[in-house]
Amino acid sequence: MAQDRTRKIVITGALGAVSVLLGLTHWGFIPWFSGVSVTIMAVPVIIGAILEGPIVGAGIGLIFGLFSLLEAAIAPSGPGDVVFTNPLISVLPRLFIGPVSWLVWTGLKKIPIVGLILAGVAGSLTNTVLVLGMFGLYGIYSWLVLGGIALTNGLPEAAVSAALTLIIVGITLRIQVGKRRGADL
Repeated sequence: MAQDRTRKIVITGALGAVSVLLGLTHWGFIPWFSGVSVTIMAVPVIIGAILEGPIVGAGIGLIFGLFSLLEAAIAPSGPGDVVFTNPLISVLPRLFIGPVSWLVWTGLKKIPIVGLILAGVAGSLTNTVLVLGMFGLYGIYSWLVLGGIALTNGLPEAAVSAALTLIIVGITLRIQVGKRRGADL
């Protein structure tokens, strides 16, 4: 029992560090044609939740959210980053990425490929919808603009998150895809 708790703490810290590394190096932001970046910052949260459960996912999401808050306050990359100094925008939505991903995975783990893809999509869209929803509630952008952002950025982010989740978790859990299993993916 103590080993399981230690493992969860270590996984939370390690994947939280991956999130911070992705943010600090900007490897977590893929340039996109619309002038903004497609972020894969939610992927460590999704992976942690699938592998270790919703509490670990929420912990990694907390690290991701706190990093977003600190980054916006200390070293904003643009004028729009100031809104991320509000923890209801930068931290709160990120707490739900892991639990939602875990719920989807748990419900679909009997069909693992579909389950991993949909868990990746659900986690990424949870981030997109909740962050943009907070923007809308605060009146930062109109709902029409937010819908456009969700389509142009949210859907590509979800697709990339789904692919990365399938590959990384598929390898980790040694899930069979066709005639290949786990590390052979």
